Amino acid sequence: MPTLFRLILTLSIIAGIGYGAVFALGTLYEPSPREITVRIHKEGFGR
Repeated sequence: MPTLFRLILTLSIIAGIGYGAVFALGTLYEPSPREITVRIHKEGFGR
């Protein structure tokens, strides 16, 4: 039983670290906006 408890504890710590990393990236990282240009060709549509 102590081995199962240690496994669950280790997995929960790893999950907590992963959740903390995703939360930190979501709140602290601010992407820089850039302009995107997409060319659309008129030929070929409607055929």
